[in-house]
This record gives sequence, structure tokens and C-alpha cells, in this order.
Amino acid sequence: MRSGPEGTLDTPFYSIRVVAERTGLSPDLIRVWEKRYGAVQPVRTPSNRRRYSEREVQRLVLLSKAVAAGHPIGTIAHLPEDRLRALVLANGHGSTHGPGSGCAPHCAFVEEALDRVARFDEPGLRQVLNRALVTVGVQGFLCRIVAPLIEQVGEQWRSGAFLAAHEHFLSGVLRVMLGRLEGQLSLRAPRLVVATPAGQMHELGALLAAAAAAQVGWRPVQLGTNLPAAEIAGAAIRCGARAVALSIVYPADDPDLPEELRKLREFLPGTLAILVGGRAAPSYQTVLDQIGASVHADLRSFCDVLDGLRRYR
Repeated sequence: MRSGPEGTLDTPFYSIRVVAERTGLSPDLIRVWEKRYGAVQPVRTPSNRRRYSEREVQRLVLLSKAVAAGHPIGTIAHLPEDRLRALVLANGHGSTHGPGSGCAPHCAFVEEALDRVARFDEPGLRQVLNRALVTVGVQGFLCRIVAPLIEQVGEQWRSGAFLAAHEHFLSGVLRVMLGRLEGQLSLRAPRLVVATPAGQMHELGALLAAAAAAQVGWRPVQLGTNLPAAEIAGAAIRCGARAVALSIVYPADDPDLPEELRKLREFLPGTLAILVGGRAAPSYQTVLDQIGASVHADLRSFCDVLDGLRRYR
């Protein structure tokens, strides 16, 4: 590693512009990692400009590579450099030196958006999400920006760092934005009822599922959260839906949910497919197998099944 002008790794020397060029991280993301997570601690010049040492530059490179490997910044920001190097090498990212470009651009957008959610900054959040959409396209936006953002907001809520209000705030912004992505859908497109079953109060996964379904030729009918099986089935039958998508996020141990799922299968026509996703879905695998539901860990498999249903039924 290079040293600063006085020959030490800890000499504060580099401006944030230079650090951004060397690490592949945006200046905005570097500031978020510094202010929100304390990942680095630059000094300030008399004119209040940040200056980073060589050690901090290399630390940001390690953090970037670790985040690109799937480690949330909130869980690794305070790890020592030797632990970060071990994480990077363990995930097959090779050298621990050099730009951490694997994090850009989508990781940067996710972290910037998370910071805007934390501050309830609606204009800022919309701006970040719009930039992300233009940069990575609709499919990339859903899979690489919105899905990880929802996951991280959920993690922050479970850890107590976020309020339930943060999730509701994000839901409001995404509901409008994702609704626009659905565009002008053909009236002949098959209908998909999207909901969360009784006891499931988290809406974000259902919003994402509806937007993804629209991209593969379905007309989503969004029912919202916490609906009894009879209501979901009634809506599906009345609107002539060809499938029902459920988001199951929290809790993962609801003793009443298995019976609700059995009722849903009983109320629905046998030919109507049930697709299930969400963090807590695997916890109900036994009953989901019993009712013939397909369980999806990511949007790609969810969309693949929907595409097959649309084409061949």
C-alpha cells in the first residue's frame, strides 16, 4: 500500500474525490458509510473538508468488496481490517487490494436509499431510486435495488435501529413508483392476486411481487396486508385470477398461519396456482408443500414460474 506524504499509512491526505476514484464508491456512499455506520473517520481541514488516510482508503476497498459479497454494511462497518480481509478472501473475491467496483453501482444506490429512509427524506429517496432505475433498467432495479433495500430495511427494523414507521414510509414511496412501472397492461393479461395472509403485516414484499409480475405479462391485483383466506380466495375467484401470490415475512412462527394456508387452498379452485415468497416463507415449508404452493427465494424464480403459467395454461 502507498503511504501518505509523510510516509505513514495514517497521514490524512486524500480528498473524497480521490478516494471515490480509488475505491469505486460514490462520494455520497462514502459519506453515508462514515456518518451512519462510522466505517471510517476522516479528519477535517481548517476549511472543513474531509481528508482520508491511506489506511482508510484501503479499509473502504475492503468494505466495498465485502458488501459486494453480500455482507450488509451495518454488520461489518466496525470490523478490524484483518476480519474484513478474511471475509473478502472467503467469498472468493481474490485480492484485497484495488478498487472495490463490485459494489458499484447497485450497492451504492441501496446504501444511499437506506440513508434517505433513515432520515425520512422523501425527495432524496425518490431521487436516488430514479437514478438507480435509469442506470440499471427495470429488471435490475427490481432485483438489485428494490429487493435488497427491502431486505435491509427489514433487518434494521428487526434490530431495533428502524421504527415500523420507516417501513411504512418506504412502502408509500415504492407504492407510487412501482405502480408507475406497471404501465399500461393489456386487458387480456392474466390476473394475479397479490396479498399477505392473516397475521402478516409487512407490505413491501407484496409490492415488489406485483411490480415484478407486471414485467412478465400479468395484471396484478393488490389486496394489501393481513387478509383472511376467505377474502383472498373470494377476490381471486371474482376477478378470474389465474394465480395467487403471497408474501410471508414476519413472524416465522405464527401458529395460526398454517391453518389459514390450508383454508386458502380449500377455498380456491384446484387449478389456481399459489406462489409464496418472503423471508419467513421457508419456516412454513411443510404446510406449503401440503397445499402444493411453490416457494420462491428470489424474484427470478418467481418470474420464471409466472412466465410458464402465462404461456402454457
